[in-house]
Amino acid sequence: MYLNVKAELARRKLSLVDLSNKTGIRYQTLVGKINGNYPLTLEEAKTIKNSLEVDIPLEELFEVSG
Repeated sequence: MYLNVKAELARRKLSLVDLSNKTGIRYQTLVGKINGNYPLTLEEAKTIKNSLEVDIPLEELFEVSG
């Protein structure tokens, strides 16, 4: 589970639906990937990071938790 991504969403008052719309990643797919049920590609990680507009390194943003 990527808790840092969820924390950044909360800081920005965005939902996973909002992130799905910003990234173009289907909502159900995004939820599964953020929850760690499916692998996340490097391109998807970059797209999510850019959509969140954060300066956090990918390694930190996508640190596996839980």
